Amino acid sequence: MGCDGGTIPKRHELVKGPKKVEKVDKNAELAAKWKYCALNQEKLKRPIVACELGRLYNKDAIIEYLLDKTAERPNTEVVAHIRGIKDVKELNLTDNPAWEGESRNIKGDRYEDMHCAMFICPVVGLEMNGKHKFCFLQTCGCVFSERALKEVKTEICHKCGDPFQDDDTVVLNGSKEEVENLQKAMEERRLKAKTAKKSKKSKDSKVTSKPQDSTGNCEMKNISETKSTSLNGESSSINGSETAPGPSTSGECSKTMKTLAGPLIGSKRSIQDMRDKSEAYKSLFTSHSSAKRTKDQISNWVTHTPYHF
Repeated sequence: MGCDGGTIPKRHELVKGPKKVEKVDKNAELAAKWKYCALNQEKLKRPIVACELGRLYNKDAIIEYLLDKTAERPNTEVVAHIRGIKDVKELNLTDNPAWEGESRNIKGDRYEDMHCAMFICPVVGLEMNGKHKFCFLQTCGCVFSERALKEVKTEICHKCGDPFQDDDTVVLNGSKEEVENLQKAMEERRLKAKTAKKSKKSKDSKVTSKPQDSTGNCEMKNISETKSTSLNGESSSINGSETAPGPSTSGECSKTMKTLAGPLIGSKRSIQDMRDKSEAYKSLFTSHSSAKRTKDQISNWVTHTPYHF
């Protein structure tokens, strides 16, 4: 059995075997993680931020995502854990003096190092290209290589001098196990913050409710006391005898009692019955005899064209 021209097909041309597994180029994978934003797949440029899981983003892309989460964007599952701008940290990176930019090999007449990175470790000098592990501090955002943190052990940042702890270090673009550990730590941290916020709110509500109750009881006591004193004052004025002052109270209750007792007692007594007031002062009020008019003195006001509907 032959084809046109008398050629004989071979077995591998007729029988299809299993498909070969496509292997991802390691250099391309490292470049995608360390040179491009994890959200919009654009090249990383300052300002660069990192999340609690150690992924790198452009700050502009994160702000656009937070402003409009309904927009259709690729790779939204990568930023599903980011609730606000506080969940990311702006990185304090160290520039690589050997980095000449993207247009360093325009002519193509020299060797181009694909592993040359924009940033390096400020302590050891390793390039941040994915071949070495890098970490950032959540307190200040400074980025160091893992080798620098292990060799020079300290509780103060090597670059800015801020204090930090071991829990504040986050691995950048770590493995699956490291990402899972970071996710567990993130969930525990958020639970602690939520419980602390709830306990703080409950304490504040208790503190604010206690003084309100105490002032309310004090006011009720003051009102009852002033009512009793006003009734005693009226009965004594009718009998012609003056009442003796009641027992004095201490603190805020006594002050509020004095302020409430004045208007309550004064409102029950008529101004015309006050002996210490002059006749001219009493004539200013409508309860005076000069203010009362007879029916003849009262005039009826009638308009020419009344508008009554």
